[in-house]
Amino acid sequence: MPAIQFFEEDITYKLKNKTALRQWITDTVKAEGYKLKELTYVFCSDEYLLQINQQYLNHDTYTDIITFDNSETEGLIVGDIFISIERIRENALKFKTAETDELHRVIIHGALHLLGYTDKTTAAKQKMTWKEDFYLNKRSFIG
Repeated sequence: MPAIQFFEEDITYKLKNKTALRQWITDTVKAEGYKLKELTYVFCSDEYLLQINQQYLNHDTYTDIITFDNSETEGLIVGDIFISIERIRENALKFKTAETDELHRVIIHGALHLLGYTDKTTAAKQKMTWKEDFYLNKRSFIG
């Protein structure tokens, strides 16, 4: 079983280039000095992610991503990342970018959270965006 798994909940979604995506995420983790043990991406609806946000984070808002760090060993990545495909589509329109590019940005954003990056302050958010751009430019696949 691959260290990176992709699932859908409450939607039907066909993720493209899974092998290349796994390699890109794995390369990102290694480049940051971590090892990948288990990473699960769950693509879901707005309502599904809202329920998670309410239940686990006590937030009553829609969001594009929620990342749960399940690591028990420093330097070893174990996590679950939930991504709303509806939010991805809406944000792609809002930011005038391709849906695939927005999806990849959010996919790597979740991985960066597991690698210790945050986006709670302006400076941290700027660093996170820089890292996202850096790794998005390392993608070796189209689509």
